[in-house]
Amino acid sequence: MNTRHSLALLAAAACGVVALALQPAALAGEPDRPPVHARADHPVVQLALLLDTSNSMDGLIDQARTRLWQIVKDLSRARQDGRRARLEVALFEYGNNGLAAESGYIRQVVAFTDDLDRLSAELFALRTNGGDEYCGAVIARAVANLSWSHRARDLKLMFIAGNEPFTQGSVDFRDAIRRAVGQGIAVNTIFCGPQDEGMRTGWKEGAMLADGTFACIDQNRRMPVIDCPQDREIARLNEELNRTYLAYGAEGSRRREMQVAQDRNAAAAAPSVAAERAATKASSVYRNSSWDLVDAVKDGGVELEEMKEEDLPEQLKGKSAEERKKIVAENQAARERTQQRIQELAREREAYLAAELAKLPEQSEASLDEAVLNSVRAQAVKVGYSFE
Repeated sequence: MNTRHSLALLAAAACGVVALALQPAALAGEPDRPPVHARADHPVVQLALLLDTSNSMDGLIDQARTRLWQIVKDLSRARQDGRRARLEVALFEYGNNGLAAESGYIRQVVAFTDDLDRLSAELFALRTNGGDEYCGAVIARAVANLSWSHRARDLKLMFIAGNEPFTQGSVDFRDAIRRAVGQGIAVNTIFCGPQDEGMRTGWKEGAMLADGTFACIDQNRRMPVIDCPQDREIARLNEELNRTYLAYGAEGSRRREMQVAQDRNAAAAAPSVAAERAATKASSVYRNSSWDLVDAVKDGGVELEEMKEEDLPEQLKGKSAEERKKIVAENQAARERTQQRIQELAREREAYLAAELAKLPEQSEASLDEAVLNSVRAQAVKVGYSFE
């Protein structure tokens, strides 16, 4: 993906996003939920993001928040041998003095998951705080702690982003990267600063050792604001889409609230971010079987006839088994119609943005999503992936 086209998809995203306040309980004690789609009949794309959250990295974190949906939406197009890929994303933070010193100022925020609302909530909850950035240590931790696929043709990618020398800390980054390569993991480095500095401080060497890519970005770059005629209708359809979710079980209501909170976070960032999130929600990678009955039934995770009355959504309580099936089927059909219309508008929107951006001066600086997506596409080809 060239820089101009990627910019077009994200043109209205602003780096200076202000996160909306979340209920403290929304994240406290939240368990890591393993992906429900990582089955043997589908290829898997595993993406581990290792983000520097020291004081100078506010712009990087804002880019991660606002570019998440573009990255995920693009990866939803991945196919291998005609089969749609399952996406799993993990998140680490490092270099933050607010973390325990004995941990090396490193925290696994989210293990591999397909729970995109949880991932978004955690990104908005990140806060920067000055610290020591130990790249070798965080790479080693991610290699050891995450449940990486053992299948040779699954795409296993690690992206580490930061702005301090790659050589800091007692763990030699070369040893950590060799362990990654031994498991078929490509380590890609993203230096937040000038290219010559990134090369001089070991970031390029790290990528070369891992058969990965080295990129430099301006973490504080702001995007040009372009209003798209499709944004308002996409926002309306997103609300319509939300009405098709049937929250069930002990966690259903809280997870439904998290979904709405992440809609608000995206809308507060920029209309373009809200539009990208809605387009992702209309794609195959956005699944919520753990709390939404429509997805759970479609994935075969629950049997409506066997569900306890107290676990049912309000719309299904007191209904017969046939009535339950009818309501779920109606919501599924409505969701699919709405998703299809959002996808159509999203394609129109991409074309409109590309045309508008072509009128502006060429941008030379990269952003986080461009670095990630360019690397993913280059490396995906090696294991037989294509992007429709």
